[in-house]
Amino acid sequence: MPPFRLDGKRALVTGGTKGLGAAIVRSLATAGAKVHLCARTRADVDAAVRAWRADGLTEVSGSARDVTDPNARDALLRDVRARFDGELDILVSNVGFNIRKPTTEFTSAEYRALMDANLEASFALCQIFHPLLRAASSASVVFNSSVASLVSMQSGAVYAMTKGAMNILTKYLACEWARDGVRVNAVAPWYINTPLARAVLKDERYKKHVVDATPAARVGEPREVGDVVAFLCMDEASYVTGQVLAIDGGFSVNGWKPPAAKL
Repeated sequence: MPPFRLDGKRALVTGGTKGLGAAIVRSLATAGAKVHLCARTRADVDAAVRAWRADGLTEVSGSARDVTDPNARDALLRDVRARFDGELDILVSNVGFNIRKPTTEFTSAEYRALMDANLEASFALCQIFHPLLRAASSASVVFNSSVASLVSMQSGAVYAMTKGAMNILTKYLACEWARDGVRVNAVAPWYINTPLARAVLKDERYKKHVVDATPAARVGEPREVGDVVAFLCMDEASYVTGQVLAIDGGFSVNGWKPPAAKL
């Protein structure tokens, strides 16, 4: 295989139709991987797959599966097993969301929803896809964490808790699954130019504070996350496991004094 390629690798990306998930799909597929994505609605999946194929990325397929639903996770396992003949080289657990509000205002339902989507689903997917990853002999898991797991950044405590726990899961699985030939890493992005981030950064005062706190002096681009995820899945990263890699323009090592804006 030529260097820095994923030709022939088989990948699953959850939440792969929009935002960072779509960027990850593009980076993996452009590097030669066969990618199966999932999202909650059939319309989103079909539109995304059509768009990839129109761009010449013909080895992209998809399923409409909600990974917070155990039955849907089992169905996704069947989809992927059939698509890739019982083996999986790359699992990217990307699904997640946030509810931005003070800790004292969270309801138990909101807390449970964040835990289910951001953490429980990732844990369960790792459990059920482990046999396919092990069968591939040299596989890679990448979690989409957040810089909120590393420093306080006004994301809200519950969101940060889910991502912090994901970082610990990364380290433990890296050690536990090394004997199975499975590497496990996580990326921890800061503000990236996606629709969800733009909704927060429409407050120009807050955006200026974010940019001023970032040594790179800008927000990131989705491709900059997708390409790092793809690299972590390549043979060139074969000695990298158990790592949480901040993709943040230097923010997490620069310090952060948040403005008075509410969550």
